[in-house]
Amino acid sequence: MAASPGRRRRWEREQARLKASVVEEDTEEWQKDARFAGLERVGGVDLSYIKGDDSRACASLVVLSFPALERSRSCLCLPQVLYQDCRMVAVSAPYVAGFLAFREVPFLVEAVQRLQQEEPQLQPQVLLVDGNGLLHPRGFGTACHLGVLTDLPCIGVAKNLLQVDGLVRDELHREQVRSLQRSGETFPLTGTSGKVLGMADIRSREYLRKQPCAPLEGLEALPASPESGKKEAELED
Repeated sequence: MAASPGRRRRWEREQARLKASVVEEDTEEWQKDARFAGLERVGGVDLSYIKGDDSRACASLVVLSFPALERSRSCLCLPQVLYQDCRMVAVSAPYVAGFLAFREVPFLVEAVQRLQQEEPQLQPQVLLVDGNGLLHPRGFGTACHLGVLTDLPCIGVAKNLLQVDGLVRDELHREQVRSLQRSGETFPLTGTSGKVLGMADIRSREYLRKQPCAPLEGLEALPASPESGKKEAELED
């Protein structure tokens, strides 16, 4: 299923319109504290597709208790799940690299809205989104799209380094990834424009170790297709 040139143009115009509402600065008090004091609820969203069927997916929203989530990193205990919503959905919009949000975000917005109606006290203070944010050909990836529509801070967590603004997966980049030694270590993904578009973290190193011939994994930490196709083409999402 392909998108017509007309639809692509409409999507580009909509991205440009919504991008004007992106807030890149920290606005919440917990964001300004080095230890994130005041952060209590962290949400995560994703669409997982049925193998061999790109028209059916499970749209998921999970909210975890942040202090418990932080402790779980250093022990075998599980983080406290405050809320979860997993529903099968029928996906009709085509997958187009750079426009993943138009395929997936409507279902994620619905999940957030259900939470706000059913358990408003459990609304996450930040959402981790499977996709890019500012690290995007037009500076408006899935995380930005969802953040603008829900008015929630969003962090794009991408699995591959998107090569925009001069960023490249060269040996220098790989060496930077290998230099990460312990949890919490990162380095900035700075474009030739001088703008920091994301951060690579220790999980990038773990991915490189497990799949030495695969593209590097990267974590994009920014304020606000079929499963196989989506993951492979996420380089442009």
